[in-house]
Amino acid sequence: MTERPQTTPNRVEITEEQRRQILRELNRPRSRLRMFVDWAKSLVVAIVLFLLIRTFLVEAFKIPTGSMERTLLVGDFLLVNKAVYGAEIPFTSAHLPPIARPQRGDIIVFEWPKDPSKNFVKRLIGLPGDTLEMRDGTVRLNGRALDEQYVDHTAPGEDPSGEDFDWQRNHLVKQAAASGGPYHPSRNNWGPLVVPERSYFVLGDNRDNSYDSRYWGFVPDSLVKGQPFVVYYSYARDPSHRVPWLTNIRWRRLGERVH
Repeated sequence: MTERPQTTPNRVEITEEQRRQILRELNRPRSRLRMFVDWAKSLVVAIVLFLLIRTFLVEAFKIPTGSMERTLLVGDFLLVNKAVYGAEIPFTSAHLPPIARPQRGDIIVFEWPKDPSKNFVKRLIGLPGDTLEMRDGTVRLNGRALDEQYVDHTAPGEDPSGEDFDWQRNHLVKQAAASGGPYHPSRNNWGPLVVPERSYFVLGDNRDNSYDSRYWGFVPDSLVKGQPFVVYYSYARDPSHRVPWLTNIRWRRLGERVH
């Protein structure tokens, strides 16, 4: 039996001079231009990732008014889930497929129908086709009173009315509209109204101090931006403090879930 000669893999031999040259290339300081180009590339990638996340996934939002107290406080900073209801594709009116549909009781962030450059946050009370009314400050949904334990009434003895409520006349249920009687809606007494298709009715939890659907109407579903899910920062405003965002931090609210 003849033994086969053993073979060894081909090896590339380098000279000592070539080895020193390779080490010099590896240890050579990068030029300032090369360092700037590498830094610029990293910055561009970071900006693109930030814009993608902000556009389609999560956006920060600050609570500027007390319309949602006790649930959300002035000075709360929220993270809003934009993917859950289908984020809007920039420069179009189209949206990505939603993960879920808005439900009664959800807290939502939306563009104010009167001025879409402003963002509002309220609680969704009525879905398309729902019949809503309020009697002495109690909301009735499809004929049944809601048990809203999250609501705060700061001025229960007041019930202002005015021209802001006149828009409701065009959305009264047929029986009420056909009665021909006078309709004098107020903050605590109005309806019954029917929520139109592709629209929502929203109210603030601070029910006596909230500028909401009672005053300016329904929210088109195309204006809904997302659902806040966590308070990532919070501080109590105090004009007497120069830096309340450092000295008046509400530590207990940091990381609190939004319900």
